[in-house]
Amino acid sequence: MSQSAPAPADSYKTPLSWLYLTLAIAGAVLTWQANLAFMQAHGTAFDLGLFVRLANANPAAQSISRDLAVAATAFTVWMVAESRRLAMKGLPWVLLCCVTIAFACGGPLFLYLRERRLMEMARTAGGET
Repeated sequence: MSQSAPAPADSYKTPLSWLYLTLAIAGAVLTWQANLAFMQAHGTAFDLGLFVRLANANPAAQSISRDLAVAATAFTVWMVAESRRLAMKGLPWVLLCCVTIAFACGGPLFLYLRERRLMEMARTAGGET
């Protein structure tokens, strides 16, 4: 019996990986829509000090800001550890996205890359090339 052909490179793009990629794109677009609206309302430059003050302007804003800060910090520590454990590529790009675009982009982007890496490892362990 002949050996089956290698799986195409896209065969490890699962519905879950596509969901993560979609969320990364949505996180970038939706966050930057709000950032652009903030810049329009408060001048053309992004005033980080004003942004932080407004993010802490009332208890509701403080709750959301603190929730995101703690969760993003914990998730970032895990992303670094997990990327090392799985010998993943692309972590510097993920971290750059978290800082320059939004954590709502970088977090799901990491999950997308992780899902692809797990599928790649499963294919390799299964004897496929």
